[in-house]
This record gives sequence, structure tokens and C-alpha cells, in this order.
Amino acid sequence: MFRLVRDRQGAALAPQGSVVCIGAFDGVHCGHRALLNRVRERAARLGAAAVAVSFEPIPREYFARSSPVSRLDDVRGKIRQIAGLGLDMLMLLRFNAGMASMQAGEFVEQVLVQRLAAREVWVGADFRFGHNRQGDVAFLREMGGRHGFATEVFSEFTLGGQAVRSSVIREMLARGDFMGARHLLGRPFKIGGHVVRGRQLGRKLGYPTANIRLGRRTSPVNGILAVRVHGVAEHSMAAVASLGARPTVAGVEPLLEAHLFDFDGDLYGRRIDVEFVAKLRDEEKFDSLESMVEQIGRDAEQARALLAPSNPVFQPDFADDRGRVRSSGASA
Repeated sequence: MFRLVRDRQGAALAPQGSVVCIGAFDGVHCGHRALLNRVRERAARLGAAAVAVSFEPIPREYFARSSPVSRLDDVRGKIRQIAGLGLDMLMLLRFNAGMASMQAGEFVEQVLVQRLAAREVWVGADFRFGHNRQGDVAFLREMGGRHGFATEVFSEFTLGGQAVRSSVIREMLARGDFMGARHLLGRPFKIGGHVVRGRQLGRKLGYPTANIRLGRRTSPVNGILAVRVHGVAEHSMAAVASLGARPTVAGVEPLLEAHLFDFDGDLYGRRIDVEFVAKLRDEEKFDSLESMVEQIGRDAEQARALLAPSNPVFQPDFADDRGRVRSSGASA
């Protein structure tokens, strides 16, 4: 049974020992899943617990509080993805001032030795940890020699010659390369949340929208987009969406607004997932609501055409619970 742990202090969690991997795991992309699968396989061979150690907020997000850091997934998504890979435990540590000031040796002794009884620890070649990033792979190996665990380095994962990194995927999403991002993620990029009440302006203008607040999350995607909405019907529904601050109507808070084609119903309170398929244009400020509505009409028409069954390029793929994509025969 999968277990989620938030505290770095307490009783031993793996009496039989553990195989541990450590990382931010933002997006749980193909490279992350290859590492997590390796840890699960090694744990099964050793009769130990398979454990992922991660952090929320992720360290780069914590240290860049004055300039928001875009994320590939929220906390809920990260937990769901890791749990779906069959690991025994996710230790999701709160990254705060105490964690930031923790010495590298203290982290090893308190988390890896006392809490997890680590037998193997898997990290990337550029792994750094502890106060001022003082710990590295060499230090981890030295500590492992003292405490009886092996340190293993997972080499960089590539697909078709492309290094699979969260930063690369963010860059792809920012420029609207959703096909490339899907290839490295191993699934379509989505943003999910509960539909909230907005100002009802879209309904008054003839384009009612399902609105999702991003909260503290910063998206790597923005602009006007062709999307599919999951969670409304048995199958996904085609839609046109806007993600941004809505400058024409003096918006302040970033908002994801999706206008579902051929749908008239109440979605307030329902959780939906918005899958990004193609970027149509950047967000812009219009001189009047009339000119904005005219452009929305053109955007909707373009999105309908892109998402139509007659367009094979943008037909949906279907992913199973472990995030693996099963092609429906469409071109990727």
C-alpha cells in the first residue's frame, strides 16, 4: 500500500531497509519514471521498500519567491503520478527555512539513515543537497561508506537524442510545442482544478467559460489555445481557452478560462482537467469588447478546425493510470 509521509523526523519507516531516489520530480516526466521504475525494481530484488524523496515547494521555487517559477504539475499531480508507478512510499518533505539551513550530513543521518534505513540511494550526476548545496555525489558516497548504503548515479535519460529535463519541457510549453512536451512527459500536458464562478462576462458576450484559478501555481503556458477538457463527459470535449491576466477587462489574477463547444450546463464546483493541444496566439489587449468578441469568434473557429475529427494531427491519445501513452493511431 502506498504511503505519503511529510515529516523528516520520527520513527523508522522502513525496518527492512529501503532503496531511495531523491529529486524535485516536477512533472514526473519520462526520465523521472525511468529512475522511479529502476528504484522499484531494485527494491523488489533486495526485499526492501521503494521510496521517493521529494520536496514541496521544490527548492528552486522556494529560493525564487520574488520571481515565480513555472511548474509542470501541482502537488496533487506529483503524488498521483508517483503513487501510480508502484512505489511503496513518497516522503514529500516541506521545504522551508529549516530544511534550507539543514547541513548535508544531517540530512543523510536524519532522513536516509534513521527514517529510511537506506540500502541504496539513487540520484542524478549533478545532485546537490544541504545548506548552500554543500553535499554532492562524492559526499553522499562518503556518508554511504560510513552508514552502509550504496550511492548510485542515474545517467541522463534521453529520447531520440533529446535530454529529458523538466527545464526543457517548460521551454517547449512556453513556445507552444505541446507535441514535443507530450513526447518527453509521456502524456499530454494538463492543468486541473475546480470550476469557480467568475464575473460572468463570457456568458454575457456569448462565450460562457469554465474558469480555473491557478492559485500559487505559475504556468509555463499562456495565451489563447485549442484545448480538450476532461471530466465533463465520458470523452474529452473540444474547447478554446485563454490563460492569462485578461488585460482587456483589467484582470489581475491569472485565470484559465475554457469555452466548451456545443455545451450548455453548470460545471461550478466540478473538477476538470484542461489538456493543451495547440497555441493560437498570445494574449493581447483590445480597444473594445466588440473587437475582442470578434477575435474570440475567430479563435473559436480555428480551435474547432484544429480539434475536428477530420484533422488527424490533433486527435487524442489515451493514457492509462500510470501515465503511459497509448497511441490512437494519430501522428505525433
